[in-house]
Amino acid sequence: MSQGPTPEFVLGYRAMMLDGIAREAEITKKVIGAIPDAKSDYRPDPNARTAKELAWHLANTDVQFLDGIADLNFNMAKPEAKPQTSSEVVAWYDKNVRRGIAKVEAMSAEQLLTPVNFYGVFNLPSVFYLGFLNNHSIHHRGELATYLRPMGSKCPSIYGGSYDEPFQPAATPETAETAA
Repeated sequence: MSQGPTPEFVLGYRAMMLDGIAREAEITKKVIGAIPDAKSDYRPDPNARTAKELAWHLANTDVQFLDGIADLNFNMAKPEAKPQTSSEVVAWYDKNVRRGIAKVEAMSAEQLLTPVNFYGVFNLPSVFYLGFLNNHSIHHRGELATYLRPMGSKCPSIYGGSYDEPFQPAATPETAETAA
């Protein structure tokens, strides 16, 4: 007989996922912030989103996922005002992703275990949508990162270094001793 997730499991899963999502958000802010506003209408293909559209989709959907999880209801409402520049998107995202993370952190185990309908496609315990949020965000951030060089920008480090921002290992007692 199979047992569903326990309250202890969902509390641990939430902590692990939110820690990762908060770290990923810092990387996402670097990628969005690298979009040159003068070239934000760049798209690699006529059927692709522009860099500006993709950045907003990425930022807004992360926040909508967090709100949907915390509210136990996905409604994907449009915000009143959409930021216009890359730095405005980064500021909006930073403020709202932090707010959304705090809302999910405040949820009880019972709320995290509550099944939530996702547009008739899924009906999962709310906590498991954190995985969807994470995967969706990483997917679109990678897509957006491929736009940066064709727009004349530099690609920041994402997981380790990039050509434009090489990996700089942290100093350890052993490497500090060798350098001395």
